[in-house]
Amino acid sequence: MKCKLFFISVSLGTVLMSYSSQAAMRQYSANQDNSNWEVIKTTRLQCQLNHEVPYYGEAIFKASASKNKNLTFNLDMVVRPENYDIAGLKAVPPAWRAGLPTRDITSMKLLKKFDGELGNKTAWEMLSELEKGFHPTFYYQDWQNSADKIAVGISSVNFKQAYWAFLQCRDELLPYSFEDISFTVMNYQSNSSKLTKESQKRLDKIAEYLKNDTSIESISIDSYTDSYGGRWNNLDLSRKRANAIKDYMVSLGVDENKVQTTGLGEKRFVDTNENILGRNKNRRLIIQIAKM
Repeated sequence: MKCKLFFISVSLGTVLMSYSSQAAMRQYSANQDNSNWEVIKTTRLQCQLNHEVPYYGEAIFKASASKNKNLTFNLDMVVRPENYDIAGLKAVPPAWRAGLPTRDITSMKLLKKFDGELGNKTAWEMLSELEKGFHPTFYYQDWQNSADKIAVGISSVNFKQAYWAFLQCRDELLPYSFEDISFTVMNYQSNSSKLTKESQKRLDKIAEYLKNDTSIESISIDSYTDSYGGRWNNLDLSRKRANAIKDYMVSLGVDENKVQTTGLGEKRFVDTNENILGRNKNRRLIIQIAKM
């Protein structure tokens, strides 16, 4: 059986069409002239390493602020799947190393109307293959034409310099996420507006996060006391404590209209006031943060 090969060169990429009597393979991949990698960093919350796949979409590696700074990979498709399918992912050697074998990496679910996504372990494996000069390539059945198959290659040309910049960007991400600071309980020293050392460290983390996230919608600050010192004095003290935290956040650039404070004094004890440990728990401040 003979196969005819047609090569179409375009300014932004190369589409390889291989026709046989049974099926056609359409391959999308940047070539040596237009392979571009770009690092996108806006804050210390996220870094992206983007690669355009001409006439198809974009390959995106994303690292987000968190304890482990995990990676995700997204295959951003201009035309998203019409049906559920599975795409195979292989590491394909470059043309100048054509004698090396192709290696299976994993498979990826293609969900209707969604981009493809892979988790931390596979994302790192793909980056490793790119660093070695291989091209991670997805293969799947064309949902628009059952006679065709699709191959989407991620080119390793011009990869290394951008990859190094991406690793540096990732290293500078905050070691905690929004989920880590969205609900926080802090404690105060006795009869004082000073936080305990541990709570002050926690507040500093929140402050650093707020400097980098412009999507904060609201911040609620509720302050409580123990039962020592008199009810009215404690009510006033709780209000002062809450307002002091608000002033601190506003000084960081947070819109004061987004911060609501409530001093609750001796209400809602969470432990006994008969001993030091219990009173320490009751002298608390709760910060709840919501995003858009």
